[in-house]
Amino acid sequence: MFKMLKEDIEVVFDQDPAARSRLEVILTYAGLHAIWSHRLAHALFKRKLYFIARIISQISRFFTGIEIHPGAKIGSRLFIDHGMGVVIGETCEIGDNVTIYQGVTLGGTGKEKGKRHPTVKDNALIATGAKVLGSITIGENSKIGGGSVVLKDVPPNSTVVGVPGRVVIQDGVKIKKDLNHSDLPDPIYDRFKAMEIEIQLLQQELNGLKEERSKVNVNSNI
Repeated sequence: MFKMLKEDIEVVFDQDPAARSRLEVILTYAGLHAIWSHRLAHALFKRKLYFIARIISQISRFFTGIEIHPGAKIGSRLFIDHGMGVVIGETCEIGDNVTIYQGVTLGGTGKEKGKRHPTVKDNALIATGAKVLGSITIGENSKIGGGSVVLKDVPPNSTVVGVPGRVVIQDGVKIKKDLNHSDLPDPIYDRFKAMEIEIQLLQQELNGLKEERSKVNVNSNI
């Protein structure tokens, strides 16, 4: 346990150039406070001391702005940068050397029991405001772009962006894939498309009326 706590401090210096001293990190880094509180709460949770574990997690949430359910499984060297608004659900599993930025949600998508939160593999990075929802897996060395909403498994060594999230880079190669509008509804686009069809129908009716009028004029001249 002591080794893991030491690694939690070391990863801050590895990831944050603003970190100047161990004392500063220990006293002022909310992400570190949340992780240490969770390690204690999780140890109690595994011993079925659920109420005490939840009390500790709620106190940590109050002081850090980071909510980690005591049931979540977190590996070594997790770095939560800034941290405000981070939510990590009960059945989440987070590997080693993972980085999470502020506003990230690792949440569920329903009320079912059992595994319902994401699994994040080693060396993954989840950027500001991203939402990773459901019992899905984020592969090793993958990156989730800021503000993305991820609802499907992400392969290892991938970069995901967008709403809904889509893989744009895999194994260092860009994925050339046009955005599928059926997966990303746009009511404004749909309305303009409907108006375009209506205009085409009106134009056809107008052309028909012009032809009939021309025929009437020809007959009257005869």
